[in-house]
Amino acid sequence: MTTPPPQGNPFAQNQPGAAPQAPVPPQGGYPQQPGQPGFPPQGAAPYAPVPPQPSGRKLSFKTIKNIVVVIAVAGVAIGGYLASRDDANTASVGDCMHRGSASDDNPDLEVVECSDAKAQYKVLAKIEGSYLTQTLASSKCEAEAKDFQYTYTESGDGKDFLLCLKDYKK
Repeated sequence: MTTPPPQGNPFAQNQPGAAPQAPVPPQGGYPQQPGQPGFPPQGAAPYAPVPPQPSGRKLSFKTIKNIVVVIAVAGVAIGGYLASRDDANTASVGDCMHRGSASDDNPDLEVVECSDAKAQYKVLAKIEGSYLTQTLASSKCEAEAKDFQYTYTESGDGKDFLLCLKDYKK
C-alpha cells in the first residue's frame, strides 16, 4: 500500500488542508508562564520603577553659612546705626544729654529726652569747626551762649563740632 502525495503547496500557511502550526513565541525568548520567574510580560519595564525625588531642595552647608554671614553683617550694621542715633554728633540746640562715662577724655555723651531721669545737661549751642584747645572752645561758647558751664568738642569722625552745655535742672 502506498500513500498518496500531498496536494498543493506544502509551505503554505492557513490554507485548507495545511497542518496547524504552533504560535510564534515573542521575540527574545519563550512565553512566560504565570507565576514563573523569567522575563517580564511584554510592554513592562525590565527593572523596578524609580521612586519620585522629594520636592524639597536640600540646603548645603555653604548656603547655610552664607545666609548666617549675611544676617550677621546686617545685624551689625543695624546695631551700629541704632547706637549712633543718639551720639553727641546728632545733638542740636535745646536737646538734653546724658554722660555715660566718668572719663574726661571720652565722656560718651548721648542725647536723651529732657523728661528722662538720666538727663544731666542741656545743649545751649552747637558750633561747626575744630577747636583744639579748651581756651578756644570756651571763648567760642562765651560768644554764642553766655551762661554755658561745659564744653564738649569732637573731631575726626565726620564733621568737627563744639557743644556748649549747662547743667539741666528738672
